Amino acid sequence: MQTLPNPRRFFLLSVLIVCASIFMSCGGGGGGGTSGAASAGGSGTGSATGGTGSTGGTGTSGTGTSSGGGTAMSSASDVATYHNDIARTGQNLNETILTPANVKAATFGKVGFFTVDGKVDGEPLFAGALAIAGGTHNVLYVVTEHDSVFAFDADTGAQLWKVSALLAGETPSDDLGCARLTPEVGITSTPVIDRSRGAHGTIYVVAMSKDAAGAYHQRVHALDLATGAELLNGPIEVTASYPGSGANSSNGHVIFAPSSYADRAALLLLNGVIYTTWTSHCDAGAYTGWIIGYSADTLQQTSVLDVTPNGSGGAIWMSAAGPASDGSSIYLLDGNGTFDTTLNASGFPAQGNFGNAYLKLGTSSGLSVADYFAMSNVVQESNADEDLGSGGALVLPDLTDASGAVHHLTLGTGKDDIIYVLNRDSMGKFNAAGDNIYQEIPSQLSGGEFGMPAYFNSTVYFGSVSDHLKAFTITNARLSATPTSQTVMSFAYPGTTPSISANGSANGIVWAAENGNVAALHAFDPGNLATELYNSNQMGTRDQFGVGNKFITPMIANGKVYVGTTNGVAVFGLLAK
Repeated sequence: MQTLPNPRRFFLLSVLIVCASIFMSCGGGGGGGTSGAASAGGSGTGSATGGTGSTGGTGTSGTGTSSGGGTAMSSASDVATYHNDIARTGQNLNETILTPANVKAATFGKVGFFTVDGKVDGEPLFAGALAIAGGTHNVLYVVTEHDSVFAFDADTGAQLWKVSALLAGETPSDDLGCARLTPEVGITSTPVIDRSRGAHGTIYVVAMSKDAAGAYHQRVHALDLATGAELLNGPIEVTASYPGSGANSSNGHVIFAPSSYADRAALLLLNGVIYTTWTSHCDAGAYTGWIIGYSADTLQQTSVLDVTPNGSGGAIWMSAAGPASDGSSIYLLDGNGTFDTTLNASGFPAQGNFGNAYLKLGTSSGLSVADYFAMSNVVQESNADEDLGSGGALVLPDLTDASGAVHHLTLGTGKDDIIYVLNRDSMGKFNAAGDNIYQEIPSQLSGGEFGMPAYFNSTVYFGSVSDHLKAFTITNARLSATPTSQTVMSFAYPGTTPSISANGSANGIVWAAENGNVAALHAFDPGNLATELYNSNQMGTRDQFGVGNKFITPMIANGKVYVGTTNGVAVFGLLAK
């Protein structure tokens, strides 16, 4: 429920290994269902069945072949998906311009502001060296709640194209009286880019709108990166049903009602499928927890899963973070809702209701819950609106302990301030007598996690509500039980979702956006967060960019940092001499 509080050669080899192996086809992450898993109908994982798809430097977006005959080439500077890669690490290891030595008020600051027509709730994305508008440009893609998609020259701010996701006679959705997404709801989630599909590459976007008759619509769009033109006979209307008797069910099926949902969490492109996940629109009405897949080649629906089909709630919002993946399975945290404490012989909820759980979804034959973890007090936390669903999942690279054993881990936290570190091969399921998981770290965060952590150089960074940004180091495949460094300042609601820039393992910087009436961009030393390198309020009004916009994640590409705001994107970089 969306409520308020609570490390040069070595590098090149490591990037190839991390990006190509861990995040694209990591061993041990296992897709597919297990016996007793809640399975979903659908037609599999689409028509992309081999080869390597768009890896886009740090912007890994999945695997598969393109049916569109695309010839566009990705760039090492691309940021093609939320938090840089499908593991959602937040690290851009190809940043060669920004360093701790030059990110300081004397040489670094706001260098531009790209104005748009609405709130920017999705993280801006970046495509380097794209053939567009009669030349070659680095391009920044920005989506707005006014249902617009913008393509800007990322260096000059020149608008290259702009398209509306609205059909004739439509407007963006009204906020239905909800202050969480207001005053209008259009494109909320972070899109995803695949430069291997289509003639110039494709950006996939989900938009909400309202027609002249008052009907609400959710649609999936595929747009040409160079022109903004609709591709694949899009857009496609989001419709779905799933066997069950839960909220908004009819004749033995729960029905997806467009007005009751928002596509809040970022899109995931995995093995040729675009995965959308759905949260309730202002926690109003009858809703459940939906994951719906669409072919990246055709936009046709490939799979549907409801994780609370015989109950209610369990929606997926994760404070705008995106579902994570190890290259085969999907990991996400869902919100408070029905959880069946009565289990079947395989240890799964007897009625298939997984509210307030950390889920591993198999993707080999449609979508299914392959494994899960739920706290021993899952029902109590759900009833108290103290659910996991406010946080995002992070897939860690394979880690080796002191004995040489390799561990495949994922982690996350929600409103209860407990860091849950899970074995992706055995998540732990539900045990009323206590949590049977890989590692659990209580009492080190405060205020609830309304965002997600970042990973860099064997360290995980958390920025929970009204708390310091904190670093937890990894030794022998375990997180430190207490923070190894933290910022002097704390971050008010909703806390902060950090991002990392580095040149391999060198010149690392932790970036964090601060919300508030006068928002700020901060830069910290990743080895000691108490060392602040820069913040945008140091020079009076010179670098300020207005009121903050919650759930914003800084995006770093090609020597610049981009921060979404209520009416545009603030751009930071090295100042002209």
